[in-house]
Amino acid sequence: MLTWGGRGVPARPPRAGTLRRVQLAAGLAALLTLTGAPARAADPGGSCPPEQTDCDVWDDDPGTPGGPGGPGGGDNGGGGNGGGAPKCQWNGRVIPCYNETLGWFNNADGCYYKLAEPQNEAPPGKQWYQLTCNGGDTSPGSMRQELLDAPPPGYGAPPDPEELARRALASISLLPPRASVAPRRSQGPGLVGLPVWMWASPGEAYFGPLSAAASDRGLTVRITAKVDRIVWHMSDDIDVTCHGPGTPYRADGPRAGLTSPDCGLDAGYPKADTYQVSATTFWTVEWSGGGESGVIAQSRSSGVIPVQINELQVVTR
Repeated sequence: MLTWGGRGVPARPPRAGTLRRVQLAAGLAALLTLTGAPARAADPGGSCPPEQTDCDVWDDDPGTPGGPGGPGGGDNGGGGNGGGAPKCQWNGRVIPCYNETLGWFNNADGCYYKLAEPQNEAPPGKQWYQLTCNGGDTSPGSMRQELLDAPPPGYGAPPDPEELARRALASISLLPPRASVAPRRSQGPGLVGLPVWMWASPGEAYFGPLSAAASDRGLTVRITAKVDRIVWHMSDDIDVTCHGPGTPYRADGPRAGLTSPDCGLDAGYPKADTYQVSATTFWTVEWSGGGESGVIAQSRSSGVIPVQINELQVVTR
């Protein structure tokens, strides 16, 4: 597979045909004026269901989203609730495993435990605990003190910081990129050897940074999510990596007929065909809390955009 830089610079020397592309440059501006994407993107295909703000809509021809998408999804470590928080139950209902007032819950007897304050006299190695039983019922009959030589099961168990980080990640939406290209099939075909522009919708939901936090049992973990790179899959053997959303092509702009300033396939396609283009954003989610830190990798993929490339017909006299 060919791996290309952010401006479509190939990892190996360009093939023969560079001279031919220079000779055809005079027709490039007129061609992209006909086939380039307009300054304002077309209305996206599809719409979000009621009550849902995190869904996939695409410019150009709607395609089937590839790979992960939506909140908490994604590969490379996944998102979502990531293993789930510890669960405590009483009489068939889920209750908090830790309560700031009552202490830690013991599933074995249905009581919350916390150290009694003040401590009454006790033999060496033993401590008085305040118990609130029946799933946290604070009526007088459910509260008592006991003298214990060791904490009960579940007492003082700290939450997993990474699990809290994934819980914070599940509270935000990392949207898949809304991809656009020029030339685009809806405006006409492109030509072999001429530049291709790629760009995606900018904004925090698409590229970050986004921040969130989650707390449990006195521990707070904070995350920051941002896109490290966007990889454009141009064909079976051409990928282009960019480090930003790119610049929208304007047929009447100052760079009409030129290469993209920051995200394009400068050398164009090597042969005529219909190519299936898609984009994937790679997110880095950094988290810290409880004296620990780490990174959760995520990715989001766009739908597929067909790009038709034709041979340039040269007329001689």
